[in-house]
Amino acid sequence: MSTRVLIGFADAFAAIESAWSLADGGYEVFAFARRGTSPPLAASRRVRVVPVTAPEDDAAACVADVVAAAERLGAEILLPLDDLAVWVADRTGLRVAGATGKAAAFALDKRLQVEAAADSGFAVPARTAEGPWIVKAALAAVEQDNKLIRPGGKVAATEADISRITADLAGPVLVQQLLTGVGEGVFGFATPDGVRAWSGHRRVRMADPRGSASSACRSIAVEQDVRLRAEVLLASVGWRGMFMLELLRDGAGTPWFMEVNGRPWGSMALAVRRGFDYPVWAVRQALDAEFVPEPPDPEPPHIVCRHLGRELIHLAAVLRGPIADHPGPWPKRAATLAALRPTRADRWYNLRKGERRVFWRDTWSTLRVQAARMRRRTP
Repeated sequence: MSTRVLIGFADAFAAIESAWSLADGGYEVFAFARRGTSPPLAASRRVRVVPVTAPEDDAAACVADVVAAAERLGAEILLPLDDLAVWVADRTGLRVAGATGKAAAFALDKRLQVEAAADSGFAVPARTAEGPWIVKAALAAVEQDNKLIRPGGKVAATEADISRITADLAGPVLVQQLLTGVGEGVFGFATPDGVRAWSGHRRVRMADPRGSASSACRSIAVEQDVRLRAEVLLASVGWRGMFMLELLRDGAGTPWFMEVNGRPWGSMALAVRRGFDYPVWAVRQALDAEFVPEPPDPEPPHIVCRHLGRELIHLAAVLRGPIADHPGPWPKRAATLAALRPTRADRWYNLRKGERRVFWRDTWSTLRVQAARMRRRTP
């Protein structure tokens, strides 16, 4: 019988592509989801979704449910897919394909990350004398009264704003200069002998032009100086396995360090389609500590990958017109319509033969969530 892998949470943005990568690798895949929800991954023919208590309701019960599910299913490996799952996995005592112990603490604490990044030679945004600033939670997961919270962040224009936002956020915060630029991601797999299988992406568009997750991204080569700094950073904390460094490249070409993701990331579709099977490699390393991945050779051509639901949200935002709080030029309608026109060269997130139900369900779910957010914002 093939090795069984339990992944979660099933609604994580990287869940679908990570699950299919593992299934393609010969693993039997199960995914845990918050009880009472039905994420798009539940429509997959290759994955079985199992319910657990939501960590936002009862963190201890969630941990116990994940352990019970792994034991009941005979899952040998647990692969966390988002930050809350990293927190949960670290407390299960199971074999984890990812960060545990000190590595999990580093993956969830941006204060540790920015300190290590600065020591490694990365440019790190600091709190400047004048705003605007971004005030964001230092911890990616916060436990309060046995309930798990994933705090966010907001822009502050005044010192009073900083105080107000800090009071609203759970746990400690980071206050940094608000920068503008293009988001980039650096991916790789850390081994005792250094990082293997470098790859990366650059954002092409965001779902919300004011700033949000990518709706389209392009694969890029990772610059040598960025590789060297990343190697130093990861070695300083003894990191092993897959990682993603989030950078912001400003108009002068400086790559500013934002954070480290110590689990699968949003543009996993881009990496997997180019032969960088990071989820499979993570599981193999969990089974064999001496495992070292072999990246595709020669490196595949670069591609663009698009998410249909987010692309439609981007289109709606551009057609609606600029909003008062947007600091920069608003995308032109004609250019946006031309850029969004589908081509044969497009690669789509969460789309593959035999699994189209997942693609359409994911698209509809994305639009439904966005519509709910807009209703909450309407007075």
